[in-house]
Amino acid sequence: MKGRTYLAADLGGTKLLIGEVDDTGAVVREKTYPSGFLNQQQARQLLFTSIDDYLATVSSPSERPVALGVGLLGRVDVDRGVWEQIDPSRTWPVPLAHELQERYGMPCGIDNDVKSAAQAEMLWGVGRQSKNFVYINVGTGIAACTVVDGRILRGSHYNAGEVGHTTVDLGVGTQCACGRRNCVETLAAGMGFDLCARLLRDRYQTRLTIPSDGTRVAVREVFRLAREEGDALCEQLVANAAEALSQLVMNLVRVSDPDTVVMGGSIMSDGYMLERMQPLLQAETMRFVTNGVQLTKLNPHYIGLLGAAVVAINQMR
Repeated sequence: MKGRTYLAADLGGTKLLIGEVDDTGAVVREKTYPSGFLNQQQARQLLFTSIDDYLATVSSPSERPVALGVGLLGRVDVDRGVWEQIDPSRTWPVPLAHELQERYGMPCGIDNDVKSAAQAEMLWGVGRQSKNFVYINVGTGIAACTVVDGRILRGSHYNAGEVGHTTVDLGVGTQCACGRRNCVETLAAGMGFDLCARLLRDRYQTRLTIPSDGTRVAVREVFRLAREEGDALCEQLVANAAEALSQLVMNLVRVSDPDTVVMGGSIMSDGYMLERMQPLLQAETMRFVTNGVQLTKLNPHYIGLLGAAVVAINQMR
């Protein structure tokens, strides 16, 4: 392999993915480490030990990465390199960029994971055709990044984009951890499918497995049962999620006037949910979205890693 690479770390709710990415956006190497529910100090230590292991066991000693980028859950002060919080219950500001730079002797940048993914879109994805787009990530939770005139909207407290906590009233009556009811996240995210399945299971015949061991309903099983067997509960869960997401998209379009909406995250990855959303997007509202609502063309498995790599590239610049 020739050319420089960037060390990238994508910290999610269930795993930490570490890898090296080159200037073309190709993932050269990778290794996955389990994460789980962590506070910031635990996550910080996991990053240290995992990067140590990666450099010792996976990375080539003769081809050392030139910079490090990390995508993180929650609020990140990019300019100061401080990880402010994961969520209100896990708030412990950490000067993580400085600590990583000192530990590994290379330039280091950190950013929110969804904003990192949007930066991958800007460099290697839809950014090649648009300077005004919204990237929406639908996975365990829901968040978005709005790009206006080629610049990311961050907000006064680095909290812009928490669109999972906007409400749509479908009559389901979900209660969100943020204190509001009927948040999009409680209907269309991974946690929302689980919550709604438990709320509605007594109203419908279903073959869906609803775990009793604390794990969540498998969204892929919901999709399969709805698509292949017409399962009543699963069909309703999918219909609710599609309606909630289409309303979210239209609300964001009205606010920021993008020419493109890009959908990413595990729940969107196979195209089924977008297929269910498309008929619900009203033509008048969507008339200026000239490039349409589209799935990310970047590998959904790697988009967080690619985003972290762009954070490293920007740090070099």
